[in-house]
Amino acid sequence: MLVTRGPRAAILAAGAAFLLVTSACGTTDKPEETATQQVRLYGTDGNMLNSFAGELKERADLVDGMKGTTPLTPLTDDFKERLRAVDPKLTDFLYSAEAYDAVMISALAAQLAGSTAPAAIAKQIVGVTTNGQRCSDAKSCLALARDGQDVEYRGASLTRAGFTDEGEPATASYATLHFDAQKINDAKTEFVGAGFETAASTKTPPKPKKQRGGKNDRSDGSPLILGGLLPKTGDLALANPPIAAGAALALKEINAAGGVLGEPVVWIDGDDGTSPVVAKATVASHIRKKVQVIIGAGASGISSAVLPDVVDAGLILFSPSNTDSGLSKADDKGLYFRTAPPDSLQGRALADVILRDGPHKIVVVARKDSYGEGLQETVRVELERAGFGSDRVKLLTYEPPADGAGADGVNFAGTAKEIKSYAPEAVLVIGFAESAGLIRALDDAEVPIRH
Repeated sequence: MLVTRGPRAAILAAGAAFLLVTSACGTTDKPEETATQQVRLYGTDGNMLNSFAGELKERADLVDGMKGTTPLTPLTDDFKERLRAVDPKLTDFLYSAEAYDAVMISALAAQLAGSTAPAAIAKQIVGVTTNGQRCSDAKSCLALARDGQDVEYRGASLTRAGFTDEGEPATASYATLHFDAQKINDAKTEFVGAGFETAASTKTPPKPKKQRGGKNDRSDGSPLILGGLLPKTGDLALANPPIAAGAALALKEINAAGGVLGEPVVWIDGDDGTSPVVAKATVASHIRKKVQVIIGAGASGISSAVLPDVVDAGLILFSPSNTDSGLSKADDKGLYFRTAPPDSLQGRALADVILRDGPHKIVVVARKDSYGEGLQETVRVELERAGFGSDRVKLLTYEPPADGAGADGVNFAGTAKEIKSYAPEAVLVIGFAESAGLIRALDDAEVPIRH
């Protein structure tokens, strides 16, 4: 079920139905289909960030008029200010709330388990978000957990319902974003809810352990150690600042509230590089350093690549930004969790944003990985339900750039020519920093980009 939020929010319908409404720009009249057909650009969570405009360098103005969706809860001014206290240079907030909640839930689960053993923590994680006493900040939640009481955590991103049995949000919030003057225009942002509150787990977690004295009884005596596996480098590095700030803020507030099991929570930094090779090396390092919970990876494909290593080591992988729907059924032995909603929810919201502008032909270009192809297929299905057959939707994919190649790592010249020949009114780009290369290639091919 999709539920609208905010006075300007789009009304979305579950299943096959879409309510198509005219956008503020008004584009419902069928345009002439020529080789110079104007094209409106659309994006997703991998490129709808203020930092993305910089990837286009001297042609940053090409993003103006670009629209897209991203998992995003309306954030309070107080939360944003607390984030900026951690990182004064912060310009984006994408997945900051999800990162904050991933760290907070991990800490509460360890406190309730009375143990830093990953298996014990994992058994509490879903229960932290369901069927307990409602709380929303580190101090009050940890106080309840230390007293041996079940908690129902509601935080920065997890606002409506708890986790499903698969360990992911049952409901989500998405924002439709608009680029103006080479940055996201917050005044045009709309929020829409998605998912079913009834999908939240009803299972009863193990009985929480009350803390006695300064510390719980633990056989290993170790503190809770979290290991970062975040995109400090690579194609998704543009999304790292808000994710890192969210995790750092949660850690700061947890330790200010007395920590977990009588000790401060320890954070060991780590890069996923938006690369399986880099991420696997970081995971191996975390295993040697006896990390219990790994926060990450940034990209779904990276999590898929390292998950077998994490599971074999008996650790928890908890991502704030994975959206590939396939991860819902991953063979994780109950050790994989995420605060980001699956793309099965985002695809419907994204399709509606495009359809509201009334295009007759659409191209969907995606990274050739689990994130890109997964979301592309979800959008295709939603467009098909809205009456768009294969003759009106063209699907294209590309190999992600080699490690460190960035926005110039893919030759999009052929793709741009193919798009120009197809003469669509809408082009959806599902990618990361390298998406800028496609936009520049469209400009080089003299495809008129609508602003």
